[in-house]
Amino acid sequence: MGALHRGHLSLIRRARGENRTLVVTIFVNPTQFGPQEDLAGYPRDSERDLKLLRQEGANLVFVPTPEEMFPPGFDTWVEVPAKARLLEGAQRPDHFRGVATVVTKLLSLIRPDKAYFGQKDGQQAAIIRRLARDLNLGSEIIVAPTVRDDDGLALSSRNVYLTPNQRQAAPVVYRALRAAQKLWRSGVDDGERLRKEVRSVLEEEPLVEAIDYVSVADAETLEELDLVQGRAMVSVAVKLGRPRLIDNITLE
Repeated sequence: MGALHRGHLSLIRRARGENRTLVVTIFVNPTQFGPQEDLAGYPRDSERDLKLLRQEGANLVFVPTPEEMFPPGFDTWVEVPAKARLLEGAQRPDHFRGVATVVTKLLSLIRPDKAYFGQKDGQQAAIIRRLARDLNLGSEIIVAPTVRDDDGLALSSRNVYLTPNQRQAAPVVYRALRAAQKLWRSGVDDGERLRKEVRSVLEEEPLVEAIDYVSVADAETLEELDLVQGRAMVSVAVKLGRPRLIDNITLE
């Protein structure tokens, strides 16, 4: 959605290195924002984005308008029922309908052999893998690791909303995820105990205003786990000042 940072650039560089032609899409998708969310104030810097993409060797940048993507009378939506009702979907009911629809349109318009997404939005990545497979969209979905600042904070365009004090506190999210990973590596496979470990670390930080969810779920189905016996995703969403911070870590 633009406001490019090092996380985006890592995807762009990987795609540039693995393919003959690189297309980058930039679209702040209005259909994935809820009524009280930050569509109007979402960070935008088109001139800077295009300069970076020239430097990175993008062959084509596709920057449609909302009116082009959703013209008058538009009334066809892509639903991803099971996964979309969980985690972020429980907090933001129409979010993934907007994500799934716009990604389907972009993949149908561009028809890439490979499409690159970041693991930071872990639930989104799982949903996109499923829709590309179920709808035979013909694109291989590649999910690249989350890119972080030196203190562990996952890069996000919304991080610019953090005040200096909130930015100092924000790495607690990654510390909480790492605490669960450390516990799991020590032999603990009880899902509820891992969730409690994450929550206890988050609750130690006074600037965390709310914990929307703490999840230890199957990495594919996103169903909560009593026991971690296969590949799992530990994920969280917390309110820290203006932004909601979401992050995840994989146990495998």
